Amino acid sequence: MLHCVWRSSSRISQLLIQPNPRPITVVYFTNSLTSETTMSDKKRKATSAAAAKEPSAKQPKLAPAKEEKKAAGWLQSLVQQQRSENNDMKFNKKRLHFISDAVKIKQGSEGVLYWMLRDNRVQGRLASSLQQLDTFFGLHVLHVSPDEMFCFCDLDNWALIHAQRLAMKESLPLHVCFCLVVPKSQLSTLRHFSFMLKGLEEVAKECKHLDIQFHLLHGAPGEVLPGFVSDRSFGAVVTDFYPLREPQQWLKDVKKRLPKEIPLIQVDAHNIVPCWEASPKLEYAARTIRGKITKVLSDFLTDFPLVEKHPHAATRAAKPVDWDKTLTSLSVDRTVGETEWAKPGTKAGMAMLESFIDVRLKLFDAQRNDPNAPALSQLSPWIRFGHISAQRVALQVQRSGRTAGVSVASFIEELVVRRELTDNFCFYNEKYDSVEGAYEWAQKTLKDHAKDKRPYLYTKEQLEKAKTHDKLWNAAQYQMVSEGKMHGFLRMYWAKKILEWTSSPEEALSIALYLNDRYELDGQDPNGFVGCMWSICGIHDQGWAERPIFGKIRYMNYKGCLRKFNVAQFEKKYCPKNL
Repeated sequence: MLHCVWRSSSRISQLLIQPNPRPITVVYFTNSLTSETTMSDKKRKATSAAAAKEPSAKQPKLAPAKEEKKAAGWLQSLVQQQRSENNDMKFNKKRLHFISDAVKIKQGSEGVLYWMLRDNRVQGRLASSLQQLDTFFGLHVLHVSPDEMFCFCDLDNWALIHAQRLAMKESLPLHVCFCLVVPKSQLSTLRHFSFMLKGLEEVAKECKHLDIQFHLLHGAPGEVLPGFVSDRSFGAVVTDFYPLREPQQWLKDVKKRLPKEIPLIQVDAHNIVPCWEASPKLEYAARTIRGKITKVLSDFLTDFPLVEKHPHAATRAAKPVDWDKTLTSLSVDRTVGETEWAKPGTKAGMAMLESFIDVRLKLFDAQRNDPNAPALSQLSPWIRFGHISAQRVALQVQRSGRTAGVSVASFIEELVVRRELTDNFCFYNEKYDSVEGAYEWAQKTLKDHAKDKRPYLYTKEQLEKAKTHDKLWNAAQYQMVSEGKMHGFLRMYWAKKILEWTSSPEEALSIALYLNDRYELDGQDPNGFVGCMWSICGIHDQGWAERPIFGKIRYMNYKGCLRKFNVAQFEKKYCPKNL
């Protein structure tokens, strides 16, 4: 868990995350935004039930507050009011850096491009308050990739804000575009692309309301974006930050083919503290990055200004998009269907945040490791696709969740330090999805025990269909396949058992990533990669008592789960059915 001190204040800058003298490690499976506390260097055995309940750093005592019943939708109304009150909020230029040599907008251009790669949101709107908006958007173009296309409906998007301010300064229109890429892969499923496209449809509607042209481009960014920029005579391109290999390659391709006089500007709109500001290098663990984030957190954890209706109209309209036809035409695996519990878009994400603050937040600190307890935020799909901003979540949890006491501190550390640590790992470690990307001690211990006899050996197909001897593992796998999520504590157990039941660490990691990225709605994300690497390869963890197969990698077993929660209850609820 995270060790934080929360000082109740009207200013979010008074959130102080303080380092704890004892090493702690959290696995980052984002579906639950949950964690598991490790023990001290002197106790290198599997975590006990007592360790799971270990108290966090000293917390300030909060006076009990009388809870008031709130009408549904109160959070969206409150956020809209907060945006209006902070319209003069300054943009911290440390959030951006120039990818190109060019830094000034090309003279005589007809707009600016915001290329969305990760954070796809504008702002959830309320009709009554939006009637008062009439200034802000110009002709900058927003480019959206499949992984970020939902960021536009929330408006809590620093990349969008910067793009609009550039457009306003030059009296230009603002455009948004999304590059739709569908890889030929088993990971391209209806579950992911439906969530993405339906969120993007919400983005397009919001753009129309704000007099921004939204464009859906088909093809890899490097192939379609530079030509689109030239054809439309855009004078600058603003894009998001995404540390994974493919988006990084897209960025290189666009830079290579974009006209040299066009500025290409990257803004980290996903992390609260930009990845390059948090640390210039690969961090070993949360304890090594926590102080660095704390030092600058007050500079970045601020309110968002309001994005207003754009006064500069585009001379050429975007081609209308038939969203239903587009989704139907995609060559994706439709056997992995849509989920019922998670609806795409910022509106649904804000509703989930509201229910978390109202109902589940107060349970988070004490019950987040219990898969049967309704204690988790469930926000990871919306954060992963950029439908909702982690910064907005932090702001509202701080302001609206003070009655939750220590749960606020526990949640904020996971949301800020632990989540941003995963971006650090993927950005500075090119082998973030390989055993070769593990620490030297972990690689050695896994190699030393690679030929140890396994108690069971299962194929990828058997694991995918939950055909093992372990009822708990099967239930967790079934939940993931059927619902597109798995409780964070069980994700650790699930991945470690794959290591125990396959022929090598390399095969175990490959299978774990395949299953996670194919079925989890929040898959194909830094949190998922680091979660699997933590469980199987000891990333951000320490060496433990040596044992067969695992070596010094942390061990988890069925008996340990029995001590933590009602295993039979979970097994009964998610008994596999015809996978």
